[in-house]
Amino acid sequence: MRPKSLLILATCGSLLLAGCAVGPRYVRPEATALTSFQGAPAVEARISTPDAVDLVTWWRSFDDPLLTSLVERGLAQNLDLQQAKARVVQARAALKGANAALLPSGQISGQAGEVYQSLETPVGRIGSAFPQFERSTETYEANLGASWEIDLFGGRDAARDAARAEWQASQAGAVAARLSVAAQVADTYVAIRMLQARLDVARAQLDTQQRLVDLVGLQYRKGVAAELQLRQAEGALAQVRASVPALQNELDMAMNALDVMLGLQPGTTRTELAIHAPIPLAPAVSAAGGPAALLRRRPDIIAAERTLAASNARIGVAVSEYYPKFSLSGLIGTATTSAGGLFTGNATQANGILGLRWRLFDFGRVDAEIKAAKGRNAEALAAYRLAVLRASQDVEDAFSTLVQQEARAAAFGQGERSLSRARDSSMAAYKGGMASLIEVLDADRRLLEIRDGAIQARASATRGAIASFRALGGGWDPQVISEGA
Repeated sequence: MRPKSLLILATCGSLLLAGCAVGPRYVRPEATALTSFQGAPAVEARISTPDAVDLVTWWRSFDDPLLTSLVERGLAQNLDLQQAKARVVQARAALKGANAALLPSGQISGQAGEVYQSLETPVGRIGSAFPQFERSTETYEANLGASWEIDLFGGRDAARDAARAEWQASQAGAVAARLSVAAQVADTYVAIRMLQARLDVARAQLDTQQRLVDLVGLQYRKGVAAELQLRQAEGALAQVRASVPALQNELDMAMNALDVMLGLQPGTTRTELAIHAPIPLAPAVSAAGGPAALLRRRPDIIAAERTLAASNARIGVAVSEYYPKFSLSGLIGTATTSAGGLFTGNATQANGILGLRWRLFDFGRVDAEIKAAKGRNAEALAAYRLAVLRASQDVEDAFSTLVQQEARAAAFGQGERSLSRARDSSMAAYKGGMASLIEVLDADRRLLEIRDGAIQARASATRGAIASFRALGGGWDPQVISEGA
């Protein structure tokens, strides 16, 4: 059979067998989820007529311009996000490579050379016996070649499917990193405002406690107060004084962490944050479609599902090694010993090759590769199911934190109002000569203590709202990742 006929026959055979596929067909797993979150009724009952919060830009709902600015700077500058984006670029390049592997490849080659033959070699000695032997020889060659590994059994097609799913998983991973950065920046900002407020309270406590120590000390020196009272007051003062550097240390660390999240040197945003502002109030939060919506809103679930799809396709890649691999290659060109005759009919050359590669005696290794691929697929399935469960847990935990910390803040608020009235009463009694200054200072101390607890509870409630938005998959548009890409 002529080479040309052989090439035509092989090409026809590849077209007839095109579409053959190996490996299991991927079916998206059904995630078992509740119809609603247990904590949703309590969360949605917090506010009678909540305004709708745009989950894509939830940080704007806190109505704090600096918070909004910091989150958006973090999304633009964070170095973890830049790494995640770089991984998407790498995965996209791998997908392009997998697509290219399904297509023929071609190349152009050419060369021009000159050889001066030695007379001391066997070839030279034989050639020198002929009168017309030329020691100097020129060669010219130009060729156009092409090759194609025919994907008869779908191995390369499965590799392309795996690369596409891995690219989509990397996209979802980048989105998950984006959500994490937005939530961490907002959470750290709220922590900074909380620590600043607590420092103010601690300094006020320090002043009150110092006045109490001075007063008890005076009474002790006059013999009116016992030494025990003085030492107890001094111990309480030391305790309050020790809390100030501890809070300042936490504040410094929080500010440094915020700068690193923004991709800045620690200390860069200190001037902006030095202007004290109140802790942002927790905005309205809703269940945002319930557990079913998590499957399309949570990027970590999407990433886990796409990783599962990729592992399923990799099984097909491994199974395809059971079957032979056919390849076609061809070349057409011209070769001559003189530049003038390079493109003449006599200088034309061509060849066509049908190649075969088959791991016929290597099926033990193929079996091992298939088992390993199936094991990775089982691992990915378990990871996907765990991601769904953890997503629901995140929402329930965040909802519980939001509701319970708001209840705690309300209780502290009621206590603060009661102690504030008690302090006013003690001050009035002191001015009327019915109470001592010690009683007034003690009322101040108890009021400041409960005020510190109220600050922490309000901050925890706001951080619970931030955790809720993050747990619900807020911070991006789910249309970004398209499975048809």
